[in-house]
Amino acid sequence: MKKYSHSQKSYNTILYSKKEFSATITLNRPHVHNALNLEMLQEFGDALQKAQWDDDIAVIVITGAGTKAFCTGADIKEWNEDFLTKPDDFYKWMGVFIETFERLRNIGKPTIARLNGMVVGGGNELQMSCDFAIATPDVIIKHVGTSRGSVAAAGGTQWLPIIVGDRRAREILMLGKELKAKEALAWGLINQVVPRRKLDSAVEAMVKTLVNKLPECTRYTKEQLNFWRNFSWAMTIGHAKDWLTVHTSAPEITEGIRAFNEKRPIDYKKLRRK
Repeated sequence: MKKYSHSQKSYNTILYSKKEFSATITLNRPHVHNALNLEMLQEFGDALQKAQWDDDIAVIVITGAGTKAFCTGADIKEWNEDFLTKPDDFYKWMGVFIETFERLRNIGKPTIARLNGMVVGGGNELQMSCDFAIATPDVIIKHVGTSRGSVAAAGGTQWLPIIVGDRRAREILMLGKELKAKEALAWGLINQVVPRRKLDSAVEAMVKTLVNKLPECTRYTKEQLNFWRNFSWAMTIGHAKDWLTVHTSAPEITEGIRAFNEKRPIDYKKLRRK
């Protein structure tokens, strides 16, 4: 069989590199804290397929450019400009988002999230889609959907209860609890916390360990471990895609998105009075 030839000659929003049986995909929009826009999702999906089809790649590392953010989820500026007036277009965007995350989760090779900065919303759903996560001590993990106009229904509501427990998941998703790296480690949301100067060496050590495992056995072990994630995802993601689309133009979603872009607070009590 011919090897997969990726469609992009070069990427605008990600970086792709290979080194000793591993590929690193870097989300490369540091000016917006590596937020996910449509172009990045499409390029990310392309890079994942490239790594999946490359038999010289045993492990895939996902990280963010710069030192401030791993990923802060969906690009709210894009939502404000493209979806508030055309909510049906969000259905298309969400379709690409789902396809990309499914490709990551079901890639058949071990994946490591190298957490080098803020992990917010869809960024946490991204790192949970990976098999392992290694973070620096200054990393913060949080969800802001109930404050800013979204629902973490693309992994957050499905997987956080499995990983950290039901009550803790409610703290993160409903109260907006901010987790520091050490607390995220204690709750089982990440695997390691290491000083920033040792982040790359820690990732390389885990890569080396995973390379020295049987690939077919590893792949099927991963598939079996993903059972509850796949089950909860399959039971909810289609409904979430439709609900989020229908509610994209709803008053509270519109207010949340516009307030974020206008850098102003939301009057929650005023919304409730309406």
